Amino acid sequence: PGFTLVELLVALVVFATMAALAYGGLRSVARTRGELAQKEDAFRDLVRTVDLLNRDLAESVPRSVRGTSGQPLPAFIGAPDHIEFTRVGFANPQLEQRSNLERVLYEFDDRSLKRGRFAVLDRAGDTQPQIVDMHVAVESLRFRYLSRNGQWSEVWPPEQLQQNGDPLQMLPRAVQWNLRAKDYGELENVVEIVAPVIPVSVSAVQ
Repeated sequence: PGFTLVELLVALVVFATMAALAYGGLRSVARTRGELAQKEDAFRDLVRTVDLLNRDLAESVPRSVRGTSGQPLPAFIGAPDHIEFTRVGFANPQLEQRSNLERVLYEFDDRSLKRGRFAVLDRAGDTQPQIVDMHVAVESLRFRYLSRNGQWSEVWPPEQLQQNGDPLQMLPRAVQWNLRAKDYGELENVVEIVAPVIPVSVSAVQ
């Protein structure tokens, strides 16, 4: 004997209901996986950024540079939310005729952390840094600088050093950064700078 019309309708309703539930479950799983992938990417970008910042700071060297107008700029310039300094370790796998030093900067702008690098150390009039967004959602970023006599300052070079020392070549003893990242809270580290206090030879540059 075959199925009645009522039995066929009941079967279709049951099948449609089960299909709708299955589709909703699959869509929820796909959405969850997508959200997890986004969080993994965000966490990876944060780890990569923190790692790069720590490494750049640790590789600071006392090499001052010249600005776009030819004015001398200190080897390390620091503000509460901005730093610019010369670092060693600029990879040169093709053995090009250039220095292994690099001028870099970090800045907090529009709730994002950005890193910049200059193509040359001593700039021409039209030299601009190449800015890269680190793709890290940042709510705040603060820097502090430890002098050789153990005093913390919000800026570098500090006023005392500008009056009684050589601000062009002097590096801080350490740099403390405090970063509040969206979804991950507050991160903080102190990076010791162990570069020699003597200036890097200009003859070794460019």
